[in-house]
Amino acid sequence: MEDPQTSSPKISQSLLDPGEISAIALALEKKNALLILDDDKARKYAKQLTLKYTGTLGLILEAKRKGKINSVIPILEAIRKTNFRISPKMEARFLYLAGE
Repeated sequence: MEDPQTSSPKISQSLLDPGEISAIALALEKKNALLILDDDKARKYAKQLTLKYTGTLGLILEAKRKGKINSVIPILEAIRKTNFRISPKMEARFLYLAGE
């Protein structure tokens, strides 16, 4: 397995957590992998490596678009009870894109 920390000189070990490092390493091995990354640093690194990624909200939005869930609001309310951070502007855009 290729270690993304050593494959690119543009990233420091201290910037990503072990879970993100592992997910990126696995995505490097798999064709057409879609990473779920919410951390900005991890997203920037994935972009440098030309990996496809989305975030938690993108995943929820896709589930709504595909009819897997009827509403994003209950999920958003559950997310608010965690340490997941979302700006009011991003939340408004998310609800708009979900049609809610």
